[in-house]
Amino acid sequence: MRLRDLKGFGPKSEDILAEVGIHSVDEFMDIDPYVLYAKLKEKVKGTGLNSIYAIIGAREDVHWQEVSRTRKEEILIRLDDMGLAPK
Repeated sequence: MRLRDLKGFGPKSEDILAEVGIHSVDEFMDIDPYVLYAKLKEKVKGTGLNSIYAIIGAREDVHWQEVSRTRKEEILIRLDDMGLAPK
């Protein structure tokens, strides 16, 4: 299985993840989704909340919009604790 085969991902997702050193599904699954989001925020222009929703969704085989709809508050609290919540 390739990264592009995960729910909500495609070739562009693979390219973006490669920018932060994630090249395989195993590497993707091994990294904490919030740590990955922080790395993406630092290196990839335009990384926003949809990115963390997509990361979590791909890990859990759930559409990113479902993650946004059902877990937004929990995610925003964690991002705020990390200093990464949108202002």
